[in-house]
Amino acid sequence: MVENVMILVRSFSAFVFLLIITRILGKQTLSNMNFHEFVTAIVMGSIAANLAFNEKLQTIHLVISLAVFTGTSYLLSKIVVKKRKIRMWAEGTPTVIIENGKILDDNLRKNDLTIDTLNQMLRQKDIFDYSEIEYALLEINGKISVMKKKQHQNVTLKDLRKGSNASQKMPVELIMDGNLLEKNMKVNSIPLDWILEKLKARGKKVNDVFYAVKGTDGQLYIDFYKDKIQHPIDVE
Repeated sequence: MVENVMILVRSFSAFVFLLIITRILGKQTLSNMNFHEFVTAIVMGSIAANLAFNEKLQTIHLVISLAVFTGTSYLLSKIVVKKRKIRMWAEGTPTVIIENGKILDDNLRKNDLTIDTLNQMLRQKDIFDYSEIEYALLEINGKISVMKKKQHQNVTLKDLRKGSNASQKMPVELIMDGNLLEKNMKVNSIPLDWILEKLKARGKKVNDVFYAVKGTDGQLYIDFYKDKIQHPIDVE
């Protein structure tokens, strides 16, 4: 009887600990797991299971382990927000797997993705013909994102007004966290002067920019650190 009560108490404690940890680590853990969050979730699940049922291990040791992994994951999640190189190492980067209707088989193999799996992922997005695809990317959470060719996209009011049939290009990230992405600029032949002139026209510098991307229409879209939004909706 006593053993059953102890298991009940330990199981309830394990549940409460995991609930608190999930709350601490935040919404990102719930929505899109990356590499380090996936590893943390597996380890914490194992520790919580031992906390609930393994009476041979001392409770305090298991609680310490949970605290260490929680602290490590929390610290890393804060670091990757500020350091892009560490973020790329810890979380990985998206991979282009289809370009202009052509499958990039080398990228497919690097990510251990079979053509059958790719076809299934595309069908789930109601795409059955590769010729409809301008770009397809494998995201860091394992899902696929697709940009259809212009002629296969749903018509918007803007399209009706402009009557544009121009081909689209992949968006190019140019500035992130106040740092120029020089490799992206070089690969896409985007001159530094063009970016600096756009910023100068707004009275800003590179380190004032949180995120800047050259869109599919060739225009530069900029988000500054200080957007002068007085009352954000999500203040949590």
